[in-house]
Amino acid sequence: MSRRLYLHLTSHNPPSPLSGAYTAKVNDAPRRPSARPASGSRPSREDRPGPFNPAREVAVRVLLRVLNGDAFAAPALDDALQQACLPGRDSGLATHVVYGTLRHALTLDRALSPMLKGETHPKTRAVLMAGAFEKLFLGTAPHAVASEYVNLARGARLGPPGLVNAVLRRVTLPDATDETRTELPGWLADLYRAAFGERAGAVMADLLRPQPLWLSLSDAGVRALEEEGSVVHPGVQGVDRVELDRPLRRTAAYEDGQAQPINPASLACVDALGDVSGVRVLDLAGGAGVKAAMLATRGAQVTSVDLVARKHDAARGNLRRLGLKAEFVTHDLTEPLTLEPAAVVLLDAPCTGSGTLRSHPEIKLRLTPDAVQEMAALQARMLPNAAALVQPGGTLVYSVCSVTPQEGPQVVQAFLDAHPDFEAQPVPGVEVPTVPAGPGVLTVPDGGIDGFFIARMVRRA
Repeated sequence: MSRRLYLHLTSHNPPSPLSGAYTAKVNDAPRRPSARPASGSRPSREDRPGPFNPAREVAVRVLLRVLNGDAFAAPALDDALQQACLPGRDSGLATHVVYGTLRHALTLDRALSPMLKGETHPKTRAVLMAGAFEKLFLGTAPHAVASEYVNLARGARLGPPGLVNAVLRRVTLPDATDETRTELPGWLADLYRAAFGERAGAVMADLLRPQPLWLSLSDAGVRALEEEGSVVHPGVQGVDRVELDRPLRRTAAYEDGQAQPINPASLACVDALGDVSGVRVLDLAGGAGVKAAMLATRGAQVTSVDLVARKHDAARGNLRRLGLKAEFVTHDLTEPLTLEPAAVVLLDAPCTGSGTLRSHPEIKLRLTPDAVQEMAALQARMLPNAAALVQPGGTLVYSVCSVTPQEGPQVVQAFLDAHPDFEAQPVPGVEVPTVPAGPGVLTVPDGGIDGFFIARMVRRA
């Protein structure tokens, strides 16, 4: 298992706070003024860059990084939007273009490939993918798509304007195939069908919709959001679905520590531990500490362990915002850890993120069956070390935000077969829809809920 795979294939980052919060049309926002030549002769009228919406430049530059495999969409887009300081409507357009292009990437690639000869520069391909998405899926007028992206290609030096113009005027939807209908590689679509049976069609369709913003809110947080003009819809697992009227970080609820982004399925992993008030809990592979925060909110005495020390810094900052505390330990959990055993242990293991394709659609473009096997092997090394930290009579919850059988049921069943002092128990406290999955359950990734495998085990006294 390479360190890069361990650190970067997993995906516990929440979607951008702007995701799904706004809607935008091509002509809704101000355009960038025409650029002037720095020196030399004055260009002819047809060669001068025309105005274009700066949101599209943000979207294309984020897509370039993501499609090249250099970044995940959520943090890359969040950083780009903070730097660009775009108005809300423009931020919404950039968000729609980035996530929509990634969700429909297989169809867009099939539509564009026959029109391109030889290798296409990554910048040009990102322009064409974004423009084709707007034309074919977002419903932007074809003439506006061509005009905007030609001006963008010329003004921001992102590609040959003539090529962009020719391709975007001619591109059409390709003939439908199973791959273009599901927007999933065939092996991954088969995996979803095996996991969710008759629900699979609805699940795969849901992966193509914008991700809602899920927030765990205090009563004060709900009031603050509503007073600002945001709309709060009661959700499931105690998490609300929120339509913001401004970026999350600019809301009073977030600034005052009354709001925490978390998917309901992720919170179900915490609730599967049962009552943790006053209990010492080990949060293993804790990442940026979102589950540690939820545990601390429930009154637990939390020690969070992760391989990457910089994630502890983010977790500490978030806990300070929320007015909470936890202890942190930096450790590689593939090796035994010397800590006092605890009554409650949560291992939210690194995984492929195959259950989070609605909020992280780039994963489906990178994931391979071999990567699934490698990640399952990593998890199988971590689980016994986590189990060694459970007191006799104590509880161990294993979770992954993946729906592959290798990373969920097979890892846990192999562990149980080799460790007769542990036995599986029904998973309590899960309000989100689930289906049985060997010694645990799979949450059903529909309605914006992520797909998690959750298993609860007890160590015999």
